[in-house]
Amino acid sequence: MDVDNSVYTYLQKQQREAPSQLSSYFSEFEDLYERKIWHQLTNQVEKFINIPEAAPYRISLYNEFVRDWQKHMNKVKLVLFALAAARQFDSIPAASEFIRYPDAFALASLESAHFRLLLNDLDSTRETLEKCQKMIEDFNHVEPVIYASFYRVCADYYKAKAAFGQYYKNALLLLACIDVKELGVEDRVQRAYDLSIAALLSDTIYNFGDLLSHQIVESLRGTEHEWMLELLLAFNAGSIGNFESLLGKMHGQPLLVQQEAFLQQKIRLMALIESMFKRQGAGARTVAFGDISAETKLPVADIEHLVMKALSLGLIRGSIDQWVQPRYLARTRSAAWSTDCRSGRRASHRLRRR
Repeated sequence: MDVDNSVYTYLQKQQREAPSQLSSYFSEFEDLYERKIWHQLTNQVEKFINIPEAAPYRISLYNEFVRDWQKHMNKVKLVLFALAAARQFDSIPAASEFIRYPDAFALASLESAHFRLLLNDLDSTRETLEKCQKMIEDFNHVEPVIYASFYRVCADYYKAKAAFGQYYKNALLLLACIDVKELGVEDRVQRAYDLSIAALLSDTIYNFGDLLSHQIVESLRGTEHEWMLELLLAFNAGSIGNFESLLGKMHGQPLLVQQEAFLQQKIRLMALIESMFKRQGAGARTVAFGDISAETKLPVADIEHLVMKALSLGLIRGSIDQWVQPRYLARTRSAAWSTDCRSGRRASHRLRRR
């Protein structure tokens, strides 16, 4: 290699000046670069950028070294190297501008959207997500890292929009694309906490099994947020008593406080589901409103509305028997109706007043 080559000059300088645990990498980079063993060189650079102590070298490594031979490497790895460098910038606009260089356009676009999301540019983020979704759908093969980036930005976008159901869906898909053990402790706890909030506040999620069976929720144990796991378990079991015992903790979370009326209704829906499920196992086919009132801690006058809500959401299947006095008819007549629907956990009963 020509001694005047700027790449050689850069590598030699880092071999002299970098700490001993890092200087050996620069020596190996030089050897592999000279011999043009691009795949092995790519792998060694990936190992290097994942060393916490190497963080101050990531920008210069990318600018002075990686760009010189980027055409020889896997384009997804190229973007990962660029992202590692971009995260070292103190300025978000500078990081966003830097990330425009890589050739792997889909991943680069998603990460650029991530930076724009940090700037609260929600409209631009949404447009990029829509474009990237179309691109990904057209790919013959998609690297897991691209899926992970897509679902991460989607989840963060829906979190910013307070769209709890959409956040929950994309956050779980993200976890399916990565090794949770590779996340930092704080990141695991935050993701488990955010998923818990989303599950509780979504008006479409009444099955907590996917979350409770995922290892991410175990990150809450032993932390100040362990009560959130207890709250999830209370909802999953339809336990109003356990829910009420956690109200003090819940009142420290503004989002939960704002939605307390919704949570009160949701825990009673979960209690109703649990009650119907147990009765179905016992072979019971009829349930009195009075019994439901006792189990859900609601006045009998409110039970019909609760049952109708559960039927409309597809949480239970059944019918309500009642006598109705039509306002403009001379004689009474019986009105009975039922709604059939599908759910993951279904109970079918005839509900009657006493």
